[in-house]
Amino acid sequence: MIDRRRFIGASVLAGSSALAAPPDPPAKILAPPKDVTRILASYIVGGQLADIPAPVRKEASRTLLNWVGCVLGGSQNEAVGIAISALSPFFGPAQASLLGRKERTDVLNAALINGISSHVLDFDDTHLRTVLHPAGPVLSAILALAEYQPVSGGDFLNAMVLGVETECRIGNAVYPAHYDVGWHITGTAGVFGAAAACGKLLGLSEQQMVWALSLAAAQPVGLREMFGTMTKSFHPGRAAHNGLTAAFLAAKNFTSSDHAIEAKSGWANVLSTQRDYAEITEKLGRTYEISLNSYKPFPCGIVMHPTIDGCIQLRRQYQLTPDQIDRVELRVHPLVLELTGKKTPQTGLEGKFSVYHAAAIAIVEDAAGEQQFSDMAVRNPVVTALRDRVSTVVDPAIKEDQVRIAITLKDGRRLEKFIEHAVGSVDAPMSDQDLEAKFAAQAEGVLPATQARRAMDLCWNLETLPDAAALAEAASA
Repeated sequence: MIDRRRFIGASVLAGSSALAAPPDPPAKILAPPKDVTRILASYIVGGQLADIPAPVRKEASRTLLNWVGCVLGGSQNEAVGIAISALSPFFGPAQASLLGRKERTDVLNAALINGISSHVLDFDDTHLRTVLHPAGPVLSAILALAEYQPVSGGDFLNAMVLGVETECRIGNAVYPAHYDVGWHITGTAGVFGAAAACGKLLGLSEQQMVWALSLAAAQPVGLREMFGTMTKSFHPGRAAHNGLTAAFLAAKNFTSSDHAIEAKSGWANVLSTQRDYAEITEKLGRTYEISLNSYKPFPCGIVMHPTIDGCIQLRRQYQLTPDQIDRVELRVHPLVLELTGKKTPQTGLEGKFSVYHAAAIAIVEDAAGEQQFSDMAVRNPVVTALRDRVSTVVDPAIKEDQVRIAITLKDGRRLEKFIEHAVGSVDAPMSDQDLEAKFAAQAEGVLPATQARRAMDLCWNLETLPDAAALAEAASA
């Protein structure tokens, strides 16, 4: 079992014209399907819980458990307090809960605040193919909605799976080009998941669902520039809020485009230089993206997890201390430095996006929990001294969830470690027991242990509940 301290812790040469090979014929440009948005909407409207295989429903329960724990863990964060302080004068009627807290607010602001809480520690789930965090936008929206109108646990779980499927398929269609230009895909694609899931619970017709998806397309939010600040967590919160708004509007026949995703001036063409619409429309109902979800053992950028895992293993295997180490060399995928290349972080939030800090803190403290990504930790002289001795080499042969670590000691010894799959990834998943330990650690000090246990049990058994709102009550202070 994963050590609990680690939780809370991608020219042809030619001769003369007489000898040159004839040019290739121009590539055939295939027109995108005309009805991508409608095909997706039809699938969402028709999707039934009975159609979802049992293993997929089980993964949905794991996603739910992880998300609730992350909301609880983030509920007392400074960013959440600031958001509540700033917006509470404008809160509407007390319709929905803020998990981990005593306040209640209107459903739209509950979706926003719980979305912020779920992501502020960067501890939530990750769809590794797109580095999208699926649960935040979808669950923040539908749990608030479930407190506003009756929703059975089975309907809730079905809507959750359909919402995650929607956002991840749309993410697949534009990744990596969409992400590479600077969009934060959790916000920009997550809004579709929230709109789809909420629209499903509101009983939208096919045409209304088309409009809901179109309204979602009109509300992209999230820039990678914000990584390392409080605004990163605003993205899934606003995506939840925007998606729920889209579903409410569509339910009242607020019209929109019928081709918002695929149109020439639609979402995919405007927000991405490349797109593959087959990722959205093919194998609907036969494959499920939530089955590819993963869960973080460390509250930081997921591309740093292999480094943390490997450094902790080396530290324990050789009983390393910082004063023994001359230098640490990391061979990493290009995305690692693109996302987490902050060499000298000054705040805990910046530390969550510094692979240099991650390597140093893992060796110094044998852990990489929330305390290891605090303001104090990134300024610790022992950590900063070792961090200055960490170097990186970009190696395209290294995959995103891999790292090759070489630690050279002052006595000349060279210690090496290759992490093939990061702990917590689909290939090295956290067990149910690991997820429960992570949940309990985040709930500590927020909910009494017995209440936290009840919330966990409700997550595992949500499908059988007559009223999904019981989960919100169990997870509120």
